[in-house]
Amino acid sequence: MRFLYNLLTYLLLLPYAVYWLFRASINKSYRRKLGQRFGFNVPRLDRCIWIHAVSVGEVVAAAPLIRALSRRYPQLTLLVTTVTPTGAARVEALFGDGVTHSYIPFEAPFSVNNFFSSVNPLISLIMETEIWPNLYHGCGVRDIPLVLVSARISPKSVIGYRKLLPLFRETLSHGIVIAAQSSADADRFLSLGASPKRTQIIGNIKFDLEIRDDLVARGIALRRDLFPNRPVWIAASTHDGEEKIVLDTHDELMSDFPDLLLILVPRHPERFQIVRELLEKRETKFTARTDERACEPDIRVFLGDTMGEVMLFCAASDIAFVGGSLVPIGGHNLLEPAAVSLPIITGPHVFNAQDIADRFVAEQACRMVADPHELESTIRELLQNPVVAQTLGKNGRQILEKNRGALTRLMGLIEPLVDMAVD
Repeated sequence: MRFLYNLLTYLLLLPYAVYWLFRASINKSYRRKLGQRFGFNVPRLDRCIWIHAVSVGEVVAAAPLIRALSRRYPQLTLLVTTVTPTGAARVEALFGDGVTHSYIPFEAPFSVNNFFSSVNPLISLIMETEIWPNLYHGCGVRDIPLVLVSARISPKSVIGYRKLLPLFRETLSHGIVIAAQSSADADRFLSLGASPKRTQIIGNIKFDLEIRDDLVARGIALRRDLFPNRPVWIAASTHDGEEKIVLDTHDELMSDFPDLLLILVPRHPERFQIVRELLEKRETKFTARTDERACEPDIRVFLGDTMGEVMLFCAASDIAFVGGSLVPIGGHNLLEPAAVSLPIITGPHVFNAQDIADRFVAEQACRMVADPHELESTIRELLQNPVVAQTLGKNGRQILEKNRGALTRLMGLIEPLVDMAVD
């Protein structure tokens, strides 16, 4: 089975290379460190702690863990790998020179071997759902402890993995520790061959979101300086197709709320200019964060065209719609708006964090809407009923607070492995 899998990775290597070269030709952020996709030019690091986080969401989720490891092991280098350039940018924004960044190599054996010829980690910590047989095999044959952090796996994914069950059973047999988000996730990993002795339920470290003490004050100040005395809703982490829905919704709402302001924050920075052009084409009065000017009374939309300020914008808003959910992307982090007690709205496509979304809906902390019509009516309801909106926001903050603690449990699992390797 491994031979067939490796053959497949080599067959996919050429289209993969073409894909990345094409992306690099149209987006300069993909040109940086391009060789690292194949294991070349990876920083030479010995006895480091390696954390892998695919993209922005995983980097943000891993941030408390990275900071905890930095405090606990200041003598060790932390290597953080990502897949996407936006994830790399978030690593740089959050940690600067405090960590070393590299892109993770493609799954072809030669790429993985090249990577490990440069990097010799004491431990590997992989965020959430990444299962890569060759990468995990590389850790196993080199006796590198590997922990799946806040590990989750959907029932749909299990069906797919079972088609290659011998491969994944062998992959998960290399002493891998599963730090599962829930008992259901743990059971799914066990069904794929994970060891019961090395599978533990620690919860979701996303609930250990770190919030700056002055965040709310900064949000209030931003609102006062840029758009005072106006009701504000934010559409955060939107994707292609959602901006039009959001803008149409905003236009409808302004017939009853003429001073309503929309903060529109696309998920990916390469789309900032695309959304700006959409606003111009629609002849919508707007200003952008990078324009560095206040919103005049006729401004309808504030474009958040910066990285790392979503929580600040949430703290300056009254209602939050979390994108990637009206189109089948899978949704994004509901915990950031919950951290500032905002009432939350999401679309139906939330499979990337279904358990969190289900909990928020069940505990009256989030409204899930099926279509643009429901989005409009829900925002209208919350604008007209501030007590209802306040209750939703309060419930969300309570869910966040009562589910903290996964990080402490995770560090209790990681520290003996690192200490043994250091000794």
